[in-house]
Amino acid sequence: MLSWARTWRLPCGGLQLSRTSLSAVPVAPSSSGRGGAEPRPVPLSYKLLDGDAGRPALVFLHGLFGCKTNFNSIAQALARQTGRRVLTVDARNHGDSPHSPDMSYEAMSQDLQDLLPQLGLVPCVLIGHSMGGKTAMLLALQRDLALRQFLLTNLVEADGRFVWRVNLDALAQHVDKILAFPSQQDSYPGPTLFLLGENSKIVRPSHHPEMRRLFPQAQMQTVPNAGHWIHADCPQDFMAAIRGFLA
Repeated sequence: MLSWARTWRLPCGGLQLSRTSLSAVPVAPSSSGRGGAEPRPVPLSYKLLDGDAGRPALVFLHGLFGCKTNFNSIAQALARQTGRRVLTVDARNHGDSPHSPDMSYEAMSQDLQDLLPQLGLVPCVLIGHSMGGKTAMLLALQRDLALRQFLLTNLVEADGRFVWRVNLDALAQHVDKILAFPSQQDSYPGPTLFLLGENSKIVRPSHHPEMRRLFPQAQMQTVPNAGHWIHADCPQDFMAAIRGFLA
């Protein structure tokens, strides 16, 4: 599942040079976000392709075990085709972003709420795959007042040995939360598109009523011959759907 939404009606300040924020995978302080306190954000690693600052940027959020490079070719193509700024981000405990024992969607949303204003990327268009799609959904809801070779991309060499750059312990402890979605009462009234792979079973028909309750203006579009990884299976259809949503 991919989902995106136009969000954040706040002031914001041709494809040019990109900016990249990298880290040495530090460990962030623990913050559970319970007891009414907001989760403590971590400084996410990102790559920003420059473009027209007068239009909302495109922000790509990867899925579980992914990283910002999953969207490299699509981000570059859309930056050229739309002239917009395009941001790809490593979620906490993934890629080059810091590790943290908190892997809740609330924490991942808070990370973006901290990063996007810093980069002047509000409002923006959130585009998320799977876990990233749920993060985009929660962020939109909160702010309406965004195989083997694939897994081996997380294996890196450090000090002469191979280590996982994802925080497997935190992911294993929170996998049930990642596969679920936080309960929400308020809805998001803005335009939203859910892009579904025809061959994917991740989003079931029984999910549709709740999706429409939370996102009453949602469109649901199915991509033929695509599985869960729509952007990899059918990149042209994926980009065409984004352009159609932006029009």
